[in-house]
Amino acid sequence: MDFRAFVMKTIIRISIFFAFICLFALFIFKTFDAPLSADKRTVTSDLNVIFELEGSVLFIVRAGETASSVGKRLEASGLIRSSLLWTILARIDSEPIKTGTYRLRGPLGTLAIRELFISGKQLLIKVTVPEGYTLKKVASLLESNGITDAAEFMSAAKDTELLKSYGIPGKSVEGYLYPDTYFLPRSYPAEQAVRAMVDTFFRRIEKIATKAISSYSSDELYRTVTLASIVEREYRVNDEAPLIAGVFHNRLRIGMALQSCATVEYVITEIQGKAHPEVLYNKDIAIPDSYNTYVNRGLPPGPISSPGHVSLDAAFNPMPNDYLYFRLENPSEGRHRFSRTLNEHVKSGTIYVKRLKAGS
Repeated sequence: MDFRAFVMKTIIRISIFFAFICLFALFIFKTFDAPLSADKRTVTSDLNVIFELEGSVLFIVRAGETASSVGKRLEASGLIRSSLLWTILARIDSEPIKTGTYRLRGPLGTLAIRELFISGKQLLIKVTVPEGYTLKKVASLLESNGITDAAEFMSAAKDTELLKSYGIPGKSVEGYLYPDTYFLPRSYPAEQAVRAMVDTFFRRIEKIATKAISSYSSDELYRTVTLASIVEREYRVNDEAPLIAGVFHNRLRIGMALQSCATVEYVITEIQGKAHPEVLYNKDIAIPDSYNTYVNRGLPPGPISSPGHVSLDAAFNPMPNDYLYFRLENPSEGRHRFSRTLNEHVKSGTIYVKRLKAGS
């Protein structure tokens, strides 16, 4: 036999053999990569898999979990046919999958699920932090939406290294959690959630402050934010916020107590842990606490809420006036009556009893 012909025949046979092997491997891959039908899924919370409407499924990739573990949970829940194929793909492609919660829309093959987990395109939860919320209320809000643990959020919010990194001189980020709508993933690390809100605060305040933020000392900014947090809990209509801020500036200038009911409410609800009061009485404004601006002159030790754009703008740009007092005159419209003297204030209504801002 001609040697050249022998070599050619051998090459052809080997090529056919490898082509057959490749076709067989492709057939096996397609078979095991094909998604399972929805009726074969066994979705349980024990596997960190949650069934949702319209056939979508939420799958949680745990922190520090191996590819093999993820594959076994996917197979156990009926989302893939073979955890072995999942593990093989993970070894062929060393790209790591990312921790988080993913929404699997409709039946997906093994490769498609892996590509999703590698991309890190997680399910994002829409959560709105209202203006005037305290640190504790923000923590509770995030926990109720499955974003992060409230206790862990509180701990991160008081972390000394985190506070130092932002130049916040207080004991927590109270006042620096900007009230806004956020889109955050489930089981989000608490520190990252805190930083997302504080970062938003500093971005927004750059457009509000009367000069560059870098030119403010940390204490000067802290005092302004503290004042804004009080204005936030006092004003009801936007155009009165700068006027109220002006009143507080007047009191601070002459050494008069701020006498803000909002600070007393903060003592009752956030420090004493009691229910929100609808009305404050003389016994309430006499509570001995550093945050009570009826028994202490000057600003409280720190912010009492998360101030929004209106109150921050008012604190940075107070309206000059000669008023020293104000009281709610028209609850339905949210309007206050402003007075220059104590006599005028007494005539306009009782001094120490005030119905608190709705929605506290």
